[in-house]
Amino acid sequence: MQLEGNQVYFGLGTDLLNTYDLQTGKLRKSRLQDVVDAAVVADFCEEIDFIASNGFAEDAPVNLAYIAAFKALVEHSTKPIYFTAAARADLAVIIAMAAAVAGGEAALREKPFLIHYAEPISPLVHSADAIQKLFLCADKGIPLNYVPALMAGGTGPVTLAGAIAVANAEALSGLVLQQLRVKGAPMISGFSVTPLDMLYGTTVYGSPEERLTHAACADLYHYYGLPVWGEAGCSDAKCLDEQAAMESAISILMAALDGTNLVHNVGYLGQGLISSAAAIVMGSEIISYVKRIMRGFEVGRERMALDVIRRVGPGGHFLSEPQTLELFQQEHWRPRCINRQNLTAWKAKGHKRYHEVVRRKASDILASHIPEPLPAEVADALKEAWQKAEAALGDRSPAV
Repeated sequence: MQLEGNQVYFGLGTDLLNTYDLQTGKLRKSRLQDVVDAAVVADFCEEIDFIASNGFAEDAPVNLAYIAAFKALVEHSTKPIYFTAAARADLAVIIAMAAAVAGGEAALREKPFLIHYAEPISPLVHSADAIQKLFLCADKGIPLNYVPALMAGGTGPVTLAGAIAVANAEALSGLVLQQLRVKGAPMISGFSVTPLDMLYGTTVYGSPEERLTHAACADLYHYYGLPVWGEAGCSDAKCLDEQAAMESAISILMAALDGTNLVHNVGYLGQGLISSAAAIVMGSEIISYVKRIMRGFEVGRERMALDVIRRVGPGGHFLSEPQTLELFQQEHWRPRCINRQNLTAWKAKGHKRYHEVVRRKASDILASHIPEPLPAEVADALKEAWQKAEAALGDRSPAV
């Protein structure tokens, strides 16, 4: 994964407290199994480039929720991992677990497969916990995503330009601190500026203002020559409905057009409070759609097809032409869940709505997809690291 230029990668977000149960359709508190399910679904979806916990494992042992989530991700996908930690203590354990998987600290430093997400506190505060995590990542060579999440009108100025000024100062000062600690330590930076809804008092993921400030962020960091982070594929909708589809699609398209290098939060619902495996499937299909747009099309002699047009002539058809068979899969994007049936066929097959189709697809993935297993020696090393974490942190109170 080369995070530079205008290359764009999409993946999941972390720590959603609630989850839509695929079997019952009911909203409930998130569990460790939801982290597993998100990893398996994302492992199957080729447009999802990296994974994250998606849900927060509220049923995990005290102090071990972030560690348990990381272990579940490693065990259920080979894709890069975007992860969070409460403090330095559990971050150190996660890094040790990653080293066990990679074959040692040197191997992990050479080819890290994970990136840690941490935040300053808006406006203009770096907490002791955040700095300790920032320094530990720098010391260990672990890529860091240290980005503010500012609310315009709440934790930052109400004007977008003013909010950007504050958020960018927070992001760049974190980068400076990291580089003073270890010159050349890996980081991907950026910022999130979401408006505070003055009527409801909520942060707004699906707003046009967030897309505008993300575009400005991308422009700034491309100008700096630095890789840039962002979020897309997320929605303020409280369920997988038309609003969720609209906000997810617009944000994914905008992130791609902006050239945002690392885009997380695909599948987020409910203003960062609700997880849904079906929303991940939907997000994956939207990404596929957008990538087809970004690929464009060729305009060469073969693709202009003038000789084919002459051969078919007026009133003919192109179905039987060899070029049609040869190139239709390259030229025409093919959806997996979007409905293209005629009306009669759609009605005959149960006239299912899109949210029903992606929910069924997510269930089918979980029933049939088997991620690549860890080698036995790696699984043993991971188990040993988990047992050490349980002994060191599992019986402490309060949480780390």
